[in-house]
Amino acid sequence: MNIAAKPPLTIRLCGPRGFCAGVDRAIQIVVLALKSYGAPVYVRHEIVHNRYVVEGLEAKGAVFVEELDEIPEEHRAQPVVFSAHGVPKSVPEDASARNLFYLDATCPLVSKVHKQAMRHSRLGRHVVLIGHAGHPEVIGTMGQLPEGSVSLIETVEDAGVYEPADPDNLGYVTQTTLSVDDTAGVIARLQERFPNLTAPAADSICYATTNRQEVVKQAAPGCDLFIIVGAPNSSNSKRLVEVALRAGAKKSLLVQRASELDWDEIGPISTLGLSAGASAPEVIVNEIIEAFRARFDAKVELAETVQENEHFLVNRELRNIELTSADMAFVNG
Repeated sequence: MNIAAKPPLTIRLCGPRGFCAGVDRAIQIVVLALKSYGAPVYVRHEIVHNRYVVEGLEAKGAVFVEELDEIPEEHRAQPVVFSAHGVPKSVPEDASARNLFYLDATCPLVSKVHKQAMRHSRLGRHVVLIGHAGHPEVIGTMGQLPEGSVSLIETVEDAGVYEPADPDNLGYVTQTTLSVDDTAGVIARLQERFPNLTAPAADSICYATTNRQEVVKQAAPGCDLFIIVGAPNSSNSKRLVEVALRAGAKKSLLVQRASELDWDEIGPISTLGLSAGASAPEVIVNEIIEAFRARFDAKVELAETVQENEHFLVNRELRNIELTSADMAFVNG
């Protein structure tokens, strides 16, 4: 019996991709807290925007809650971890009022944006935050300052109609996971209307967001399909889908697992681009590659722009706990 030859496929695998240092640190904090204090460890909000990661941590004994009042009285001595996206100042204040022991897993680059916003305010500037309404990072950043101190701008159109009380005393910051190109357009419109607008001391969009967007731009031209591994509520993953399309990919999809792939929709392709958002684990990237190898004679080519070597230390309380490769195998493989 003759088996039809698999059609050839080139997979352009982007590097860097997947976990950034902030996401890696946040997951490590939950894993180390479980090793140090035992289950349950409570986590306020998804530690990162990835269902696979959340379920993996739940299997280890993490319990995810939206608000601190969901933590039962008998577990008040157990640690609660704040997500990588950051939280308003009211959350640690609430935790202290409830005598909860908390570990803050806010990404240091998000914390940097918080400090930039507070510096603008301290110097008498009204803060303009460029970001997406309702995103946890935006809620956390706005929650660093008193109500009314921050104005949210989402689009170039918003920037064109924004009317501040004092146009000469404005300072801006941005959500860390935005499209670099989209954000540049918003900033340009604001600067055009408000020449005295003050920039943050350093770029707010994080290095990992920029790096992942740049390599997708490089890999996308000529791709019949570009797959981004990530969750539908992951801002940086959704931006990568948009970047791939703008850069020349014929089609781009956001996929959480290989089981979501619709092979009829994918159809005949010869070049596939593949990357992953900053909260997507490498095990799922490998799962996607194997799914294509089952149907295509696939060869993988690495499209790499830079190598990332950033590493963020976990909380001081956890630094003496050994973290092994086995502890992180559920996400790293």
